[in-house]
Order: sequence, then C-alpha cells, then structure tokens
Amino acid sequence: MKNKVLQRLKIERIASEGKCVGHHDGKVVFVSNVAPGDVVDVRVTKGRSSFLEAEAIKIHEYSDNRVSPFCEHFGTCGGCKWQHISYELQMTYKRQQVVDQFQRIAKVPLPEVMPIIGAKDTRYYRNKLDFTFSNNRWLTREEIDSGENFERNALGFHVPKRFDKIVDINHCYLQGGISNEVRNELRTFALKENLTFYDIINQTGLLRNLIIRSTADGQTMAIVQFGEDDPQGIDKVMSFLNKKFPEITSLLYIVNLKKNETFLDLDVHTFAGRDYIEENMEGLKFKIRPKSFYQTNSQQAYRLYQVAREFAGLTGKETVYDLYTGTGTIANFVAGRARQVIGIEYVEPAIEDARENARHNQLTNTQFYSGDMKDVLTDDFVSQHQKPDVVITDPPRAGMHEDVIQMLLKLSAPKIVYVSCNPATQARDVALLSEKYQVSRIQPVDMFPQTYHVENVVLLELN
Repeated sequence: MKNKVLQRLKIERIASEGKCVGHHDGKVVFVSNVAPGDVVDVRVTKGRSSFLEAEAIKIHEYSDNRVSPFCEHFGTCGGCKWQHISYELQMTYKRQQVVDQFQRIAKVPLPEVMPIIGAKDTRYYRNKLDFTFSNNRWLTREEIDSGENFERNALGFHVPKRFDKIVDINHCYLQGGISNEVRNELRTFALKENLTFYDIINQTGLLRNLIIRSTADGQTMAIVQFGEDDPQGIDKVMSFLNKKFPEITSLLYIVNLKKNETFLDLDVHTFAGRDYIEENMEGLKFKIRPKSFYQTNSQQAYRLYQVAREFAGLTGKETVYDLYTGTGTIANFVAGRARQVIGIEYVEPAIEDARENARHNQLTNTQFYSGDMKDVLTDDFVSQHQKPDVVITDPPRAGMHEDVIQMLLKLSAPKIVYVSCNPATQARDVALLSEKYQVSRIQPVDMFPQTYHVENVVLLELN
C-alpha cells in the first residue's frame, strides 16, 4: 500500500497525537495536517494490517471547522500543529482525548469529565522558548526549484523529524515580550559580523543556541550557548545584547563543547544582571534560574494548581506528600492551607530551588528530599514523616513507576490528586490504583493552545 493514492477520503475526527482519522476498505487511515470534515486525496506513507498512515496531497472540500493559520511558518516548524482548527474545536477534542484514554485504558467507573479549562490567551502564552543556530537552513520547495542562492544560516526551530535542519523564524506567536526582537536582532548582528552558526554535523561554530525565558510582569532571561570557547567572540555577542537590550533582567551564557545542547552539567556565566528571574503567584515569588523547571504557561499553570489545591480539599490540618515536586511550585503553592508538605524529586538542583523558594516566601512547613521516587518513598521514610492525608503526584510523561504505585496503595492516603501531561499513562496508573481507589473528579486543563497536548487532573478517593 505504500505510496498508493487514496482518493476523496473523508476525514471524520481527530485521534491521539493530533492525527485525524478516515476509513478506507475497512482500515483506519491516520492523516496529519487535515481537519475533521475535509475531503482529501492522500498518499500512503506506511501500511499495517489494521491501519494506514498517509499524507494529504490534495484537498477537494475544506471543513467548516477550519480557520486560517495566523503564522507564516505554520506547517513547517511543527510548533503549532492545530492553527488550522478553531480553538473551540481544539478544546472539544482535547477533552475527548481524556475521555477516550480513560475509557480505553483505565476501564474503571468514571464520573463525567468536566469541561476543559481553556486558555484566555491562545497566542504569546509561553514563558520559555529554545532557538537553535544552524548553518543548514531549511529551504522550501520553491526556493530549491528556483536555483537561486539563499542565505543558509538560520536561527529558529528544528524541522520535525530533522535534527539537522532549522526553520529560520521571522515571528513566533508563542512568546511575547521582547522575544522576537531579541532573536531577530541577534541573528542580524551575527550575519553582519560574519559570526559562525553551528554545524550540527561537524560540531563546529560559535553560535549554538538561544534560550529566552520571561515572566508575566515583563522580566526576561536570555541565555546564549556557544559552541566554541572563544572569549573575544563571546564578549562581542554578549556586549551587543547588553547594549541593545538593557531591559534584559538576566543575561547569561554557556560554553557547550558537548555533542548535545543539554547544560545541566555545565557552568552558567552571568554577563549582566542577576542569575534568575522571578514569577509571582498569589503573593508567592518563585525564583527561576537557567536550569530550573517551571511550567511554560504561567497563566494556565496557576489555573492548574488551583484545581489541584481544590481537589485536595485542604483544611490546614493535613500532611501532604508532593511527589515529583520539581522546584516545589505545587508544594509551596498549597503549603498555606496544609499542616505540612513534603516534596520528593529525583533532580537535586530542582530540590535546591524548591528549598530556596520556600525560604524566599518564609514558608516553614515544607520539607524537600531528593532521590529516585521508588527509592525515597519507603516505609522508613513514611515512619519518619507521618503518613500522608493527601498525596499530590505530578510525574513525567512516562507516568509513575510501578513500585511507587504499590507504595501508594500501601500508604492508603484518603486522597490522591494526580496531575498529568499524558492522559494515557495517567489512565494506566489509575487502573492500577483502582484496587483501592475510585475516581471522583476529572478536570482537563489546556496548557498549550494550537497543539494537541492536554493536561489533566484526577481526584482519587479511597474506597
């Protein structure tokens, strides 16, 4: 079936991971970059016994659910896969994704899934973006066919599934503030000064990566990663940014000679300003350093944490365990309504941030411990810190380790509030917890408009 063209396929609905579904000769056909209601010709890219994957090559009828994408880079950079679908429909399908995953995977009695909490801002909602410098800019088919020579240096995002190709971004609608201006001015300066953009194949080049973080009140952190230890070149770039953008709160740089862009094990140098920015939430101040994790949509993170706190039903008398606490944002957020909060996280620098944020906010009823969850959460640990009345857990996309689930069953806390960025693994874990727990409430939250990702909060109560 590969490369076979299927004509006038009716697109019926959206499935998981944002792909749309049609049917051909009894087989499910998954198609990207289309909308429910479209009638399309598709070319099969992968064939299996029970399903096909295909790409649209011609649209005969456009769905009424379609809207015009607002970004010139839509369809190439891969950052916003749903700009062509109305936001109302996006929310409908995100909620349905939660329903489908829990019915298909959890297979436990469920309450009605509540309406999704949508985002007020569907553009410029992210507080962090990573841009990559490359000497291998992605060229469009029109540019290639023209035979002309084009500037090949780029600063932007990776083309999906292409580690070596970068889409040169003119304007990104994901982050507001001075993000677009900083990126574009730095690229213009680098081209003018003939500074080398990174060659991912040969691992050479001065300019490697630009990270911009921002806060709701306008603070900005800019981090430049350099692929060469060139003090003169580094000073030239950082001095330019410092002079051009004096409003940058935290201007930092990293020399990264490794084969990947991760920098948790590298030194971060402060060129100007301080080494952190600060986000505010209900009077709490959270320091965000270059290596800190913080939810990338501050506005919706607040809504998410409000839901988690409401589900916990705290009265001021409870001992709360916050598993996978990260930098302690949820732990510190709920601490004002609990007797004590104990956070556990496997990343030691994150725990240091959590403790600092607790001190910074004069919270005296939080404790934080680092280590692998399944190794830290033991009988001895519980005996030392009192059994929890409420467990809040916010694991990574892979969900919780089975040993952790077994420990939760053994602890038998009256309530578990499960926050997840992956309803599929959340549903799997809920099925395992159903031995002792029932699902009382399910609340999806949209953290990432224009994408298929959805956050979900579940309240589990002891039978």
